[in-house]
Amino acid sequence: MSRPPKIAIAGVSGYAGGELARLLLRHPGMEGTAPMFLGRAGESGDAVNTLESLHPNLVGIGTDAIHPIQPFHWDRLADAGTEILFLALPHEQSREWAPEAIARGMRVIDLSGAWRLQDEQNRAVYKLHDADPEAAARLQEEAVYGNPELYRDAIRAARLVANPGCYSTSAILALAPLVRAGVVDLETGIICDAKSGVSGAGKAPTAKTHFMYAADNLSAYSVFGHRHTGELLEQLCLNPEQIQFTPHLLPIPRGILATIYLRLKSPAKTEEIESLFREFYKGSPLVRLHATPQLPQIQHVVSTNFCDLGFALGPDGKRLIVVSCLDNLLKGAAGQAVQNMNLMCGWKEEEGLL
Repeated sequence: MSRPPKIAIAGVSGYAGGELARLLLRHPGMEGTAPMFLGRAGESGDAVNTLESLHPNLVGIGTDAIHPIQPFHWDRLADAGTEILFLALPHEQSREWAPEAIARGMRVIDLSGAWRLQDEQNRAVYKLHDADPEAAARLQEEAVYGNPELYRDAIRAARLVANPGCYSTSAILALAPLVRAGVVDLETGIICDAKSGVSGAGKAPTAKTHFMYAADNLSAYSVFGHRHTGELLEQLCLNPEQIQFTPHLLPIPRGILATIYLRLKSPAKTEEIESLFREFYKGSPLVRLHATPQLPQIQHVVSTNFCDLGFALGPDGKRLIVVSCLDNLLKGAAGQAVQNMNLMCGWKEEEGLL
């Protein structure tokens, strides 16, 4: 793209929305042109706020001293010539707004779970309702799963990119090279034990995310029912009996560490597994592979856009443990959304993310 794209963000009040605003305000491809920041449909002018009042850490970033958050209206987007619309909204709202945006000629990057899942049974966890089910089904079929390491070519031409979940990103990037190579003993099954910081639950406080519950604690939740499980099944072409995913709440602000246990069909050597990973992620600048015996740690990925991978192979050459780490608000959300935007604009996918 020879000029900065006209970009708008709907929903900047949350943690991921704030990180998205920060990345775009500092993005070299924007050449000092700030995105349009929008509130929600139906809000009056009295509800107008500023980005900096919501996220004081963004004061002084970008071209203006302050960036207003304007009331949402489709005409406002049209008048601004919006080309790419980021939706950092609840799933139900994104499901409603994405078709309208695309009908108006915009390309959409959706950070919610509204369009990630093709299988209706997997998507049922979000309890979505479509005003026009046939039109939604057509758009759902067109939606591209926004994992650049797997689908960068499709993302470049996509009208609707469904940004992956944070847990899903960590597990899929760890498993895709192995599953696609056909070396995993799927009959034995895969166990994915993942732990996330509290920001992964969103900004709205709940009984299980406030300080008195989360601090000095570690708890499992959504066992056999987490909404990201469907993404693992669809993107890795697995059935529910072949993988068990259990998330845990860590008493830290941000970051994910996933420890994945599996067996190989045949004994392998450490250098063979390392070569498989390096070949798969050749040309993927935001995936870093640790050389054995080093393993990723959350402290090394927080506030970065990287996913770090490492593994340990058992003495029998068949038992394999893969460790995956990322920042749930960046490579697990806003950073991956900007990575997708870069591909859609014809830029290097790591532009503004290193």
